[in-house]
Amino acid sequence: MAVKIRLKRMGQKKAPFYRIVVADSRSPRDGRFIEEIGTYDPTKNPSAFNVNEEAAKKWLANGAKPTDTVAKIFKHAGLL
Repeated sequence: MAVKIRLKRMGQKKAPFYRIVVADSRSPRDGRFIEEIGTYDPTKNPSAFNVNEEAAKKWLANGAKPTDTVAKIFKHAGLL
């Protein structure tokens, strides 16, 4: 099972809000996920994010691959 750390879109039209989730790579973007590990709000200036560092480090150590956007968020948080 390939596990990815990616964004799950929430919020209204033209007002996106994302949750950072760990999910199987075969599941749909807003579908089933294994664990929620943070949030990301691009509508604020500057963009706001909140990451559970312990859970993120655990999943990265277990081989979960972050998407490009999540990798940038982790880089700003100091996890990568």
